[in-house]
Amino acid sequence: MKCSELNLQPAIIKGLQKVGYEELTPIQQQTLEPILAGRDLIAKAETGSGKTAACAIPILEKIDPHLKEVQALILVPTRELALQYVEEISKIAQFTTIQAFAVYGGFSMDIQKGKLAHGVHVLVATPGRLIDLLYNSPLTLSHVRTLVLDEADEMLDMGFLPDVEFVFSCLVHEHQTLLFSATMPPEIKTLAQRYLKNPVIIELNVEKVAPESLTHTFYQVRPHHRLQALLDYLKTENPRQAILFCNSRRSSEQLYNHLKKELDSVEIIHGGLEQARRTSLFRRFKRLDIRYMIATDIASRGLDFSHTTHVINYDFPTHPESYTHRTGRTARMGRQGVALTFYTPQDLRKLRTLIRVNRIQPVWLGPEPDLSIKSSKSKSFQQTHPEHKKRQSNRRRRHSRPKGTGRSEEK
Repeated sequence: MKCSELNLQPAIIKGLQKVGYEELTPIQQQTLEPILAGRDLIAKAETGSGKTAACAIPILEKIDPHLKEVQALILVPTRELALQYVEEISKIAQFTTIQAFAVYGGFSMDIQKGKLAHGVHVLVATPGRLIDLLYNSPLTLSHVRTLVLDEADEMLDMGFLPDVEFVFSCLVHEHQTLLFSATMPPEIKTLAQRYLKNPVIIELNVEKVAPESLTHTFYQVRPHHRLQALLDYLKTENPRQAILFCNSRRSSEQLYNHLKKELDSVEIIHGGLEQARRTSLFRRFKRLDIRYMIATDIASRGLDFSHTTHVINYDFPTHPESYTHRTGRTARMGRQGVALTFYTPQDLRKLRTLIRVNRIQPVWLGPEPDLSIKSSKSKSFQQTHPEHKKRQSNRRRRHSRPKGTGRSEEK
């Protein structure tokens, strides 16, 4: 469906055209009418499918700009995602008088209070700062018509469930609830059953978690050869822009110290940096001022980097969902992208699980590992090897020995 054909306010259509939207993505097209109709909704789609605009477009259409109260509340797990949401909404609403604003921790609450006092129509918030403002400012949610939980699975992973439930308890009046998530674990389903009323359920690409435009490559290395393998790969591929993920702050700092000696335009981002510094880095990266960004999983959720062509898992992801969100930083909105994951022989079992859970077609750089044989051999040895059985039998006899007895008594 073309944006010019939508039955929306001319100012919003103009904003979409100014931003460069020509046609709605599948998730935007399928969620538009239910949201405009006031239905509760659960939307599950692959990362990079356009969920932010799918939420923003109908919400803006429903806002009354003359009522200077918070009419739409969007909860997100991170500061970076909150800022991105407001940026996207503000671009679409640039020819209206609708005001969007983000509140999050690590920033002056007095400044946030002042902005809210002047009138905000769409409030994007991290749960903790929102609750602080509810307790310590005149902010009220009594005019909220639409509540959005975006990246709901991440919010629960980060321990925000009590905060989310508190926000629900503040919305005692009739309102619409929209739940957007890339994955749908049991905890999200329980939350939806408790708070959503007869929701419309939209699931796109259920059989394929990752975007079809993303190529998944894997490269087996020995740990002490990984840095050189990375440098060789970057020299050969010459990516336009890449994010290199590490599992910890320490690992990311070590990689940064190595790469800044070998490459130009290298930066690092992790949770230990001040918020102003993190925000500046993300903006520079989006402007293509930075070519290589070394990051922890702080950069793995929801953020839209349209120029990023490669995502490299320098450290093997801790779980399959982490892989989904890391690699979702490229191949967004149908663009082509490449994900490279380094793995060691010790990662083979986790690698097999990752490929199965994410339902991806791997491309092997180098020999293809025999994941099934590797796994079955390990299991076969543990279950059938005579020496292993002997050790197990001896272990059981030691544990069953009566307390207070020793070897001399056994004899």
